[in-house]
Amino acid sequence: VAEIQSYLAAVVEYSNDAIISKDLTGTVTSWNTGAQRIFGYTADEMIGRSILRLIPPDHLQEEEQILNQIAQDKVVTNFETVRITKDGRRVDVSVTASPIKDMTGRVVGASKVARDITDSKQAEERFRLAIEAAPNAIIMVDQHGQIILVNSQTENFFGYDRAELIAENIDKLVPTRFRGNHANHRVGFFSQPKARSMGVGRDLYGLRKDGTEFPVEIGLNPIQTDEGSFVLAAIIDVTERKRQMEELKNANQSLERSNIELQRFAYVASHDLQTPLRSISGFVQLLQSQYAGQLDKQANDWIRRTVQSTEILQKSIQDLLSYSRVDMQAHPFTRIPFSEVINDAILLLETPIQDSGAEVMYDGLPTVMGDRSQLVQLMQNLIGNALKYRDDTAPRVHVAAVHNGNEWIISVRDNGIGIQPKNYEKIFEIFQRLHNHQEYPGSGIGLAICRRVVHRHGGKIWVESEPGHGSTFYFTIPERMTNPHE
Repeated sequence: VAEIQSYLAAVVEYSNDAIISKDLTGTVTSWNTGAQRIFGYTADEMIGRSILRLIPPDHLQEEEQILNQIAQDKVVTNFETVRITKDGRRVDVSVTASPIKDMTGRVVGASKVARDITDSKQAEERFRLAIEAAPNAIIMVDQHGQIILVNSQTENFFGYDRAELIAENIDKLVPTRFRGNHANHRVGFFSQPKARSMGVGRDLYGLRKDGTEFPVEIGLNPIQTDEGSFVLAAIIDVTERKRQMEELKNANQSLERSNIELQRFAYVASHDLQTPLRSISGFVQLLQSQYAGQLDKQANDWIRRTVQSTEILQKSIQDLLSYSRVDMQAHPFTRIPFSEVINDAILLLETPIQDSGAEVMYDGLPTVMGDRSQLVQLMQNLIGNALKYRDDTAPRVHVAAVHNGNEWIISVRDNGIGIQPKNYEKIFEIFQRLHNHQEYPGSGIGLAICRRVVHRHGGKIWVESEPGHGSTFYFTIPERMTNPHE
């Protein structure tokens, strides 16, 4: 027995919790090392003194209430309060007090266990502040749908004071037409609790106190506690997002209609302009042949310039037609080895390649998903420019591909005349030319078509160059549209 008592005394003495005994007047009769650690007083400093020494002035009535319950042979459990340490600090404690009885069964004092819960209280306070500061409505609900906790943003979103929501069913915030399935959804969530979102891509609504509704998205997270299972719901008001999406949708539809109308206009206008241009060119040439001997040198020069101008204009109109056809005559994407695209472009450029003594090489090209005719047109324009914008050196063109993250970067490098950095963006604009027709013929639409084709394929296009040292044109095709090169 003595050994057991010694063991129990050691357990009490070295417990992390404060274990204190006192008589019914509140005078301390025992004090363990746990009490010294929490409150700072030694046993000598506390035994024989009143327990009120530990109680803040604003909590003095608690001691009287506890002693009254102890005198009535009642146990006080997990009573959370505040106590004062020797150095004046306030500590949060959870107190459990039990009656001490003498041999006759008469209550003569109390045994009290005090646990320091300062850290957990601080954690609770941080959690509360975080919940209150959240930009979204935060609501905690139990398995029965009863609201346990709300934050200030919930009050703002729904128009209720929190006192009007606590202990109410969550259906109070759900429009009537959704309530039938809501209980089933809640049961399903608690049967398989895991974080999930609701409302993304769907139409979910919250119900305000004034009866109005607003669109929401909801994130659900399960919480397990000693008191049971709960769900913490984060509610986002997506009214503004919905409005912006609707505006963007309307703007895109309007832009699409405008683009279609503009493409049709460009196509019709360009097509209709070619007939009178051919007539003008034909009549001028007929005039030249019929009156060749009757016209002076100046007149013949004017006729030559007129024919040349009409030919340039006809080429510009044809290129404008090509530009408008990028979207009007688009085809569905198919799997295409890019090497086949290059070979098709080389075949179309066979004559200028032979005339210039050019060499076109390629390696490491992927298989892509794309519009074959448009990709051939893209490469025909890029390689064709390399053949055109050159000095006396035979053109050398190299096409390669590099895998970069989630996309392929395809490059077309040449040894041509190069481009000034200030013109890198300008060259991709429609009808923008850096040279006159005598130096390098063309309409200034080719690279604009390239950019439009690349954009349709979900990529971007740019150039790196140095005057006199050639140019490298780059464009990307997203990986989602490609397969590894074969």
